[in-house]
Amino acid sequence: MTLSQERTGHPYHMHDAIMAQPQAIARVITEERENIQRLAELVRDSARVHVVGIGTSWHAALIGEDLLRNLGGRQDARAWNSFEFCDRLPALGGDDVVIVLTHRGTKTYSARALERAHESEAATGLLTGVGSDARRELANVVVETSEPDPSSAFTISHTAALTALTMLAFELSGEDSSAALLTLPDAVQSAIATEDSVKNWAAGSRNVQRFYFVGTGPNASTSYEAALKMKEANYTTTEGFHLEQYLHGPFVSTDEGCMVTFVAPPRSGSEDRAADLMRTVSEVGARTAALLESGDDSRGDLVDTVISIPGCPEVFSPIVYLIPLQLFTYWLALELGHNPDVFRLNDPKHVAARRHYTL
Repeated sequence: MTLSQERTGHPYHMHDAIMAQPQAIARVITEERENIQRLAELVRDSARVHVVGIGTSWHAALIGEDLLRNLGGRQDARAWNSFEFCDRLPALGGDDVVIVLTHRGTKTYSARALERAHESEAATGLLTGVGSDARRELANVVVETSEPDPSSAFTISHTAALTALTMLAFELSGEDSSAALLTLPDAVQSAIATEDSVKNWAAGSRNVQRFYFVGTGPNASTSYEAALKMKEANYTTTEGFHLEQYLHGPFVSTDEGCMVTFVAPPRSGSEDRAADLMRTVSEVGARTAALLESGDDSRGDLVDTVISIPGCPEVFSPIVYLIPLQLFTYWLALELGHNPDVFRLNDPKHVAARRHYTL
């Protein structure tokens, strides 16, 4: 991707997009409610729900599956990577609903997934950017997320899509979510207010060799997304893991050259596996950081760096806790001298490599 007005210093487009998220989320909440209600009717009338996306949108699809199962009551919901959906097309028919997530509507396999679903006579929902190039005529319901993301490191369009999926799950649950949803933009603004702490965190992370992000529940996907943003924007060696999966093999590669970041909002479960892992990682000399709810001193004492997040409903945590990770990605890119907007297409070798594939 190339930008029409490439920037060469702070603020890059990615920073603008991060800062604009409260307003974009507020727009989805107020202006897309009727479309969400229409999409909920399609889901209620279906026997199976497929949520499809690729890249960042696959991470949104994973969170969407969790929301639909655990809040929306749809145990049949399944997240698909767009390529896998097309390559191993499930049996589809009129009692299926396929929800395709696409920022700009231009990715090959997400566009093809929408086409395949339409051809199979499944009901179709489309979550896409305002004015995107997605084929809206193939969708029964279109929900618009945000204005086009100005950076290749998608941020604002991702959290806007997560807001729409959260609204959909609330609608299916029958809960009156109006009051709770109205608090979400302020919660995101409060997360943005951690920027000074995050800048300091990034400034002290220049010499880290490998970055690992871990979380559980829907925030496993938050960890995947944080790792993806790091790779896209600052080119570091980074992986995101489900918290428990990290212990079952990947932990063996952890040493003094690593930083492990825990996405650890309060959880309803009785077993605090995150605290166990914090102690475990510190034992081998790796650096540790954690995103914790303000006042979580017991776990805060177990890590080197704490980013404190004001309390929010657990269902909002994949949105709210992602914001400081977006900011960390951005400020580390600046520390390392990289432009976070350009998908490394200012590197001639990467430009040459693009002739072998299309997205």
